Amino acid sequence: MSAAVNTGFSVKRLAALVRKESLQVVRDPSAILIAFALPVLLLFLFAYAVSLDVKGVRLGVVLESDSSQAQSLAAAFEATRYFEILPARDRREVVPKLVASEIRGFVVIPQDFEQRLTSRAGPESLVQVITDGSQPNTANFVAGYAEGVVQNWLASRGAGNIAGFLPVRFDPRFWFNPEIETRRFLIPGAIAIVMTMIGTLLTALVVAREWERGTMEAVMSTPAGILEILLGKLLPYFILGVIATLGCALISITLFDVPLRGSWAALLLLSCTFLVPALGQGLLISTLARNQFVASQIALLSGFLPAMLLSGFIFEIDSMPLIIRVITHIVPARYFVSSLQTVFLAGDVWSVFLPNMLAMLAIGGVFLGITARKSRKSLDT
Repeated sequence: MSAAVNTGFSVKRLAALVRKESLQVVRDPSAILIAFALPVLLLFLFAYAVSLDVKGVRLGVVLESDSSQAQSLAAAFEATRYFEILPARDRREVVPKLVASEIRGFVVIPQDFEQRLTSRAGPESLVQVITDGSQPNTANFVAGYAEGVVQNWLASRGAGNIAGFLPVRFDPRFWFNPEIETRRFLIPGAIAIVMTMIGTLLTALVVAREWERGTMEAVMSTPAGILEILLGKLLPYFILGVIATLGCALISITLFDVPLRGSWAALLLLSCTFLVPALGQGLLISTLARNQFVASQIALLSGFLPAMLLSGFIFEIDSMPLIIRVITHIVPARYFVSSLQTVFLAGDVWSVFLPNMLAMLAIGGVFLGITARKSRKSLDT
């Protein structure tokens, strides 16, 4: 009866619930292993993974020349199925899109393209290719296939002896990842995948264990309200998750030589934001399943696998079928992977961070709202 009367929020009750949950975490070795040992293990495994080549890469084509030859070459880029072309007249139009990961590179057809084409004096290149080095395999793919497009275009024009003419001269200078190390691209994304697994398991298994032991019913029979119970459950694991994320970032920087070009404050804010849907999903799973084995299976199927396959960590989202691309919008890891790769390799690009953070908070709000509703129903029964 008291649970129905004391519906107001109480900081004292919340503090008691947080203390109770923190003591349970300290006394439960499995929670410590999930929070600290498993992230390190998975991070080392992902650090030696490989990335895959893709098709349909978004590429900007900057057409600075109005000559018919330049327009013909631009049309050759548009005709290939390997690129999705974004036309532009000035490179300043595409540079912000490259920084924001809206395109993976751009080709500049210069103003003096006609002169370069007809000149045979010296190894002067025809076009300039700039790629996003944050994804090394994609960057190499863009550079190599751009050269192939120019070579085929020259051959189709009947340019006789092109062996002594250098249609594309590459002076490699990759943006964001100049060393072209795949590990520097993979590890930030791996942190997102690891924390998806850890964040979901932390609340799914531990809370499900309480349902099995009957201690959750005892908590819900107290005067504490639903909001206090949910916050009391989430806050200790939220702190563990933040520590684990920062620990993974520190390992990535010190052991794997991944640069952090953004700020630690931005990384902390992104991590805190991502833990809202991750922990909320785990809490929802435990509320619905109330069994550790079932909760672990659901966490694997609904958390880890979508994060691995649909976040852009391994497979390019733009290369997926339309229906799959739509589904990726409800996967929180999609936004965290993009944000981590940006903060590590590019810096604090808030035009990328803010939409991703809003999306993660919205998904987390849905998870927590459903959990609160289901928990309230269990109290009524």
